[in-house]
Amino acid sequence: MSKLIYLDNAATTKTAPEVLEAMIPYFTEYYGNPSSVYSFAAQNKDVITTQREIIADTLGAQPNEIYFTAGGSEADNWALKAAAEAYEGKGKHIITTKIEHHAILHTAEYLKTRGFEITYLDVDEDGLVNLEELERAIRPDTILISVMFANNEIGTIEPIKEIGEIAKEHDILFHTDAVQAFGQIPIQVDEYHIDMLSASAHKLNGPKGIGFLYIRKGVKIRSFIHGGAQERKRRAGTENVPGIVGLGAAVKRAAATMNARAIKETELRDYLIKRVLEEIPYTRLNGHAVKRLPNNANFSFRFIEGESLLIRLDMAGICGSSGSACTSGSLDPSHVLLAIGLPHEIAHGSLRLTLNEENTKEEMDYVVEQLKEIVQNLRNMSPLYEDFMRKEKK
Repeated sequence: MSKLIYLDNAATTKTAPEVLEAMIPYFTEYYGNPSSVYSFAAQNKDVITTQREIIADTLGAQPNEIYFTAGGSEADNWALKAAAEAYEGKGKHIITTKIEHHAILHTAEYLKTRGFEITYLDVDEDGLVNLEELERAIRPDTILISVMFANNEIGTIEPIKEIGEIAKEHDILFHTDAVQAFGQIPIQVDEYHIDMLSASAHKLNGPKGIGFLYIRKGVKIRSFIHGGAQERKRRAGTENVPGIVGLGAAVKRAAATMNARAIKETELRDYLIKRVLEEIPYTRLNGHAVKRLPNNANFSFRFIEGESLLIRLDMAGICGSSGSACTSGSLDPSHVLLAIGLPHEIAHGSLRLTLNEENTKEEMDYVVEQLKEIVQNLRNMSPLYEDFMRKEKK
C-alpha cells in the first residue's frame, strides 16, 4: 500500500492548511514585537487578544484567564510549581494519579525534593480514578489536586466534573492536564470546577511550540518565567505571535468540527476495535470501552514485543506507537499500563493507534489485515507462545 496511514495523532497532528495560512502573514508581513509602542508592532497586541477570546469562548472562560505557553509540558510545570510556591503557607500536600503524563509526574518528583508530599492515586483496570479514594486522600494540608482530563495512552476520560466538585467542596485548587482532551471533547471550566487547565496546539492540528494555561481569576499563581511584563507579568518573553495565531485558528477549527469529527472517529475507532478483538486472539483493549477519547484505540497483544510490532507496521506504511511519544526511547513498559494492572510481559506488547478525521474504513481494513499477519509472525517466533499453544492442545 503506497499511501502512508498515520495513526499517531496523540503524539502530534498535521497542521491544518487554514491554520498555516493564518500564521504565514505574521512571519513575513506583521512581524512586529507586540510590546513595541509604534502602531505597526502594537497592532499585534490586538491580534493576541483576539486569540485569547477564541480560546476563552471555547472553555466558557474569560480572555484574561488564558496565558500562552510554549506547550503542554510548560503549562503543566507552571501549574504545579507555581501553585505549590503560592500556597505552601496553607500546606505542602498534592494529590495526583499514577497515570499522569510525565510532565506532571516528573514535576511532582521535583516538588518532593522541595519538601512537598505527593499522593499518587491508583486507578482501576480501565484507568479510572476512584472518587472515594480521592476523598480519603484529602488532608487539611492538601493544596492541589491534578488529574488529567483524558489519558494520552489508553484514552480513558476521567470523572473530571466529580473530581472538580470534590476539590471545590474542600477548597482545594484543581488542575487538569487537558492536552489530549481539549479540542476532542467539550470542556467548560465552570461546569467542571476547573481552576487551571493545560493545553497544546499541536494536538489539535495547530503548530508545535505553543500552548496555554487557563488560570481561573483569583487563583494565586506566581510568575513562571521572569523578565519582561508579557502575559500580565506572569510569563516573560516576546510573544510567539505566529504560534498564537495558529493556536487560535486551530481552536476555532476544532470547535467548529468537533461534533462531526467525534462521530466519524468514534465509528472508525469502534470498527477497528471490533475487528482486532474478534480476529486476533489473545488480545485485550486497554482503557475504558465507552469513556474514552473518540480517536483512541490501545491494544495489548500477548506473546509479542511492541517495538518489533511498530517496526513491521512502519514497513507496511502504518504509523502507530507503543505509548507516549515522550517516552519512546525507554525500554521500560508503560507506567500507565502497569498502573491498570497489566503484567510486564503483556504491557510490553502494546500498541496505541490514534485516528483523525481523514482516516477511512478502507485504511482500518488494511491495518487489521497487516496486524493479523504481523502479530502471527511475531508469535511464531516466540518461545512463550509455542509453550502456551502446546499446553492449550493438551
